[in-house]
Amino acid sequence: MNFPPPAFVREAAEKALSVTAANHYSHPKGRLRLREAIKKVYSPQFGRDLDVETEIQVTSGANEGQYSVFTAFLEPGDEVILFEPFFDQYLPSVVFNGGVPVYVPLHPKLTGAKPTSNDWVIDFDELSRSITPRTKMIIVNTPHNPVGKVFTREELEKIAALAEQHNLIVMSDEVYDFLVFDNKEHVRIATLPGMWDRTVTVGSAGKLFSATGWRVGWLIGPPSIIRPTLAACTRIVFCSNSPLQEATAVGLEEMEERGYLPQAVKEYDERRLTLTAAFDKLGMTYSHPEGTYFVLLDISTVHWPENYPFPESVQGRGRDFKACWFIAMEVGVSTIPVSEFYCEEHCSIGENYARFAFCKDVDTLKRATERLQGLRRFLR
Repeated sequence: MNFPPPAFVREAAEKALSVTAANHYSHPKGRLRLREAIKKVYSPQFGRDLDVETEIQVTSGANEGQYSVFTAFLEPGDEVILFEPFFDQYLPSVVFNGGVPVYVPLHPKLTGAKPTSNDWVIDFDELSRSITPRTKMIIVNTPHNPVGKVFTREELEKIAALAEQHNLIVMSDEVYDFLVFDNKEHVRIATLPGMWDRTVTVGSAGKLFSATGWRVGWLIGPPSIIRPTLAACTRIVFCSNSPLQEATAVGLEEMEERGYLPQAVKEYDERRLTLTAAFDKLGMTYSHPEGTYFVLLDISTVHWPENYPFPESVQGRGRDFKACWFIAMEVGVSTIPVSEFYCEEHCSIGENYARFAFCKDVDTLKRATERLQGLRRFLR
């Protein structure tokens, strides 16, 4: 992001620095005010009265929260299912804790005049076959980075049925829970029948309040998951950033009365449409994102001279690595090659795509859209 958190949250951070207690260690569970604020906001969304002592864990960003869950529950050789493309932090966090990643790709079925992120679909027979007696956990990321997919209720119900059948823990990464477009429904898998007791839901103040450097996140789940995770958190970081926990609490306490979320989504939607309008003008295919701030652009029509001087770092990588390098050098817009979010066996699925992020101010995005028109001479 290249824009600041909302003013009322920044002001709360400044005020917290003047409070002596907020400059010292917090309880490893998180500051009570923040846990109370999380309870207030999320209890209605989960349909239950969350317990601030046993069902909420404040973490040093969503990443540390996820890492702590892996530390708490994975034993050497335990398998963890990842849907590809996957957020790249999952893989090292699983492996560092002795886990074995098992990759299940989302398959792009981009048909019709205007494909959406929901056209990346799960083969549930493939998912079922991937589960073995060693499977301990499945990671669900909705809204999804990098696809922008919002998993449907039907998809989550099928995942839930497999989780119950095989007694799996579900880590539901929902850090973009507020960022859903086109009247799509964000369904929390923890609210489906039988899923509360086996699901830990991940949240992020960094995403919610455009404050990614604050490193404040949280986990919501049953005591059977939160208690061991607290033990791991205590040994990994001991506690999270105290003054910024206080500021995050204020953000959660006041965001409804200030109308923050509707305004934030409106602004992100303007950014989304600013970027996708450039692709429409070029006549290029992309997955219209229903959530998050990412767009996957089909770059299979981008071509470059045979003797183009690519650096050694992209030689031997997927075609998308070369395309992203070429677009950056020749057009001046930086993107991420999507095959980076796949295992080697499945990386060919991602080689036709580049991930564009629209978490920038509109002026920056407009400059990017002007530059992107320079791609026209390289399309065929």
